Amino acid sequence: MAYADPKYLEAEKIEIQSRNAKVVSSQDLGIQGIDADVFIPPAIKHEIGADALAMMLKSNFLDNKEISLVTDYGTNAEMALKVGDKIFTGSAASGPALEGQEVSCGMLASPGAISDVVLDFGWHTLALDENMMPQSVRVLDLWKEEFRGNKLSNVQPIGITGTGVVSVIYAGLETGVIELPYIYTKTRRLRLDENIYFTEEDLKEAGKAIGAIRAGHLTLAQEAGINLEEVKTMYMCGASGTYVDAMKSRKIGLIPPTIQKVYQVGNTSLILAYDVLVGNYTLEELQKLADKIRSKHIMFATSKIFTDIYVQELAYWEQGMSAEKYNEMLALNNIQPLPNVKGDLQINKIVKRDIPDIGEELKVIDHIGVELFAQFEGCIGCKKCENVCPERALKVEKIEEGYFKIRILSERCNGEACLRCQSSCPYKVFKFEKLTESLDR
Repeated sequence: MAYADPKYLEAEKIEIQSRNAKVVSSQDLGIQGIDADVFIPPAIKHEIGADALAMMLKSNFLDNKEISLVTDYGTNAEMALKVGDKIFTGSAASGPALEGQEVSCGMLASPGAISDVVLDFGWHTLALDENMMPQSVRVLDLWKEEFRGNKLSNVQPIGITGTGVVSVIYAGLETGVIELPYIYTKTRRLRLDENIYFTEEDLKEAGKAIGAIRAGHLTLAQEAGINLEEVKTMYMCGASGTYVDAMKSRKIGLIPPTIQKVYQVGNTSLILAYDVLVGNYTLEELQKLADKIRSKHIMFATSKIFTDIYVQELAYWEQGMSAEKYNEMLALNNIQPLPNVKGDLQINKIVKRDIPDIGEELKVIDHIGVELFAQFEGCIGCKKCENVCPERALKVEKIEEGYFKIRILSERCNGEACLRCQSSCPYKVFKFEKLTESLDR
């Protein structure tokens, strides 16, 4: 309802909810078995919430006297540009590709996820082990789609995560095997392991996400009346912003091309949530900051500048538009050019993990959701739905000859944002809503 006409909302008797800070009872939220206060920090606008306040407060962004940029990398990439005392904010709907979704072999970061591709006497794939630490797995020949030598560790890759997507694109561009929008191998894809690959369609999906973020950064600079080249300091937040290779990110467009200093600062949202609970920040302080920032917020969905830039991004990633033509088209719309990558990059990793302090009383809960079950008339047990599940959440189990049931672990399932299981069914008998009906029984 974010863009609905106010008269329509009034006619439908839809009340616009306040996005200011508040404290509510856990019981009012339907949380059973506990009576506690729930602290809700303020949002800046409907599409840029308290996590944007967190990335500014917990990254040193607000204290930096230089022109600085901060971004929380994810499906909804909140960003802010500080020029003197003015703070310009925006949020780019970058999509899920940078979190390992909407790509053929994509997955969220978990053991077995390919998280990086590095050059060290050949291109090495790195995958996360059981401790979520990257380990070298293979040496690749990207052009021939072959592997060199033996496996380098016992880690078995099962997919590719968002940081891996960034690295694969970088490696492809560096070797020339990717020349947008094409992948110049025999199969038109990059082979990363036995059954793990990155396709031209995946490249386009990732390009949409990268393009949205780059268009957002350039829009903020244009709205602030500065050249993007004047921004020299970048703060990268969130899990993706913490683990991704900053140099590769600059090369492909996730951070401005002339940035000189990068700070990778972790999960600032969780850190601020802790600070609010222990009293390091009050909701009143957060509300004052949100009120101050609100006047300089740019809604990209209605910004002509953002639209004009993003159109060029789509042409760049999906049609192979040259950088020269890209800037020519921007000039026709009175928008500053996108500079070339130049200068050294100083990378400062403030934390080793996105959650630097997990506490002393950590308890690992193996199953945080519920199991969903369903039987579909006409199911032949081919397991195509099981094989395409990016999070390994689904199992096809035989009940008796000719009868099968589907079991899904809800904590792993991406739900209706994915639906690869349903679309893969060759006989179209898989109905995801039937699985969710089992919650009511």
